[in-house]
Amino acid sequence: MRTEELKDFLDQKVEQYNHRGFLEGDPLSIPHQFDTKEDIEISAFLTATIAWGNRKSIINSAYKMIDLMEGEPYRFVMEFGPEQSGRLDSFVHRTFNGTDLVCFLNGLQHLYRDYGGLEPVFAQYSEPNSLQPAISRFKTHFFEVPHQKRSLKHISDPEKGSAAKRINMFLRWMVRNSDSGVDFGLWKDLSPSQLSCPLDIHSGRVARRLGLLKRRQDDARAVQELDASLRKFDPEDPVKYDFALFGLGIFEKF
Repeated sequence: MRTEELKDFLDQKVEQYNHRGFLEGDPLSIPHQFDTKEDIEISAFLTATIAWGNRKSIINSAYKMIDLMEGEPYRFVMEFGPEQSGRLDSFVHRTFNGTDLVCFLNGLQHLYRDYGGLEPVFAQYSEPNSLQPAISRFKTHFFEVPHQKRSLKHISDPEKGSAAKRINMFLRWMVRNSDSGVDFGLWKDLSPSQLSCPLDIHSGRVARRLGLLKRRQDDARAVQELDASLRKFDPEDPVKYDFALFGLGIFEKF
């Protein structure tokens, strides 16, 4: 398929999947339950953190987290203290458990109190065409609170070779415009042009079949290669093609 034909094909798939109907049965439906910036980004961050495995299971676990936070993520995070930790003991989603959730609530509280929130940290370390170094700096600041070693694995680090799929997905949710009613476009200090595609086994398989990606491993180097391919089609909003790759992989078994 020639470059122009491939772009037209992918643009059609973006139109097909980038709409509110996409939210049904998707973890992104969780933060869409909220109206304020802080509630949206906290619920989105925690949902993205546990977004691996069966999508129905992810959604169910995300709702459990929201319930544990009394339906008010931002207020609960800012008021969270040791006396409330016990109520989280029962939470578990695959390898992410109550201990990790306590750590993450403490980390979020730290970022809001000491750095002004999540967005300022990413914006401080952003580069013109990449947020991958900012993810690594974000992780460092997030874990400035006391934590167990086991919790570190739940935020991936591109500088250590990870594709960082879940946090790249979270960044897409926060930064891409909200015209379609899918992503939020809440973070105005960052641009969609800086985003990287959330690469996983499904999007990677489709990208290779379409000739957008040659590297066999789904890692940080593959993300860079895929970024370069997608930016040729739309340098201002390359990650819109995540909808095409995801839809082709999940729904069409391309």
